[in-house]
Amino acid sequence: MKQLITILFIGLISFGINAQAKIEFKTETIDYGTVEKGANGVRVFEFTNTGNEPLIISNVKSSCGCTVPSKPEGPIMPGKTGEIQVKYDTNRVNPIRKTITVMSNAETPTVALKIKGLVVDTGKANVLDKKEKSIVEN
Repeated sequence: MKQLITILFIGLISFGINAQAKIEFKTETIDYGTVEKGANGVRVFEFTNTGNEPLIISNVKSSCGCTVPSKPEGPIMPGKTGEIQVKYDTNRVNPIRKTITVMSNAETPTVALKIKGLVVDTGKANVLDKKEKSIVEN
């Protein structure tokens, strides 16, 4: 009888150790490419809970105030999908290189997502174009 109880106890402990949420993103990097100033800066990271416990995203933060992420409100059940929406301020004309940190109860509790790209202002002439034009005219 003691052996049976010991085996059951060990079985329950090992089941508890294996029961975990797992987060799997379709991609961990989104490339905006080249976008115009003021364009739609919203992109979505899609993920699936491939574990066997509910996945709870506790926090999502950005490396900069120009990028605003939003997390799912409730738990993501095993086998279900969710999304983390990211909005980049495309009124900033610069290259985009930002990190979004996702914290959860998953087997890997912290995941770093990245966005990249380039925001250009097509209404203004490029400094190199101006210089080239000046050289040609002279």
